[in-house]
Amino acid sequence: MSVFTTLTLDDVRTWLRDFAVGEVTELRGIAAGITNTNYFVVTPENRYVLTIFEKNNCEELPYFVHLMTHLAAHGVPCPTPIADKKGVALHLLKGKPALMVSCLTGKDVATPNLAQVREVALTLAKLHLAGASFKQQSLNQRGQTWFVQTAQKVVPKLNLQEQSLLQNELDYQQQLDTSHLPHGVIHGDLFRDNVLFDNDTLGGFIDFYYACHDVLVYDVAIAINEWCLHHNGADLGNIDTEKVDVFLSAYQSMRPFSAQELAYWPALLRRAALRFWLSRLHDFHFPQVGELTHAKDPNHFKSILQARIALKN
Repeated sequence: MSVFTTLTLDDVRTWLRDFAVGEVTELRGIAAGITNTNYFVVTPENRYVLTIFEKNNCEELPYFVHLMTHLAAHGVPCPTPIADKKGVALHLLKGKPALMVSCLTGKDVATPNLAQVREVALTLAKLHLAGASFKQQSLNQRGQTWFVQTAQKVVPKLNLQEQSLLQNELDYQQQLDTSHLPHGVIHGDLFRDNVLFDNDTLGGFIDFYYACHDVLVYDVAIAINEWCLHHNGADLGNIDTEKVDVFLSAYQSMRPFSAQELAYWPALLRRAALRFWLSRLHDFHFPQVGELTHAKDPNHFKSILQARIALKN
């Protein structure tokens, strides 16, 4: 979440004139993240998150609105879209699609403990189970075609060793057939800044705008690569096997892996690392202009990819 489109308090008050949310008293940009513009919108009674979509068009977005509504109705802690008096949640703002959602309690954690890791795993399993009854589908915006296209764009920026690593992993992933693995709704971006905690109590998952229909265990791999690391000191980025064990045990207490999922698990850990190495390479070398924006270090996920390749299990 970042600010690429600048808004004033008057802009938001005008936009919300057909919403029954009360008088907006404060507007504050949210700096974390890298894709969409986000603001906190504050009224005397409530606080909301307003998102302006910088890359999605209006045809793509109803999926996310309906998905969050569905998940919230099925007990998954996530934001609820706020509709206007006519029941419409999506509107244009500054010529771009915009959506306001409820603001959950809690804050993101820099160094998750074992209890927090367990709660994330349980909630992710709950999301996957609840998603089974969601009938709409959306293709993964960051799937294999995107991998290839993005790699072609960033490869001139890489040294020879990085180019070799990238091409070898692309070739490896291209030959994998995951069509037979269990598919369903995935969050697709379950990073620490997309999960809120109040101490060890999970407030909810946020930022569903990479959610899609894809391999369920791939979503688990994305989360493991983020939540199950040593996040301090010299061990930064190294895999924390205790956290991995806690995460997988908690997740599988609700949705056990199939034999096929277990067989593909190492490969999907690599795919998850490749996906975020590529996105960070792109954002680092081709930054989007905006206020309060920042690009994250691509070397972090290059190291995770190399570690996953070295493990081979």
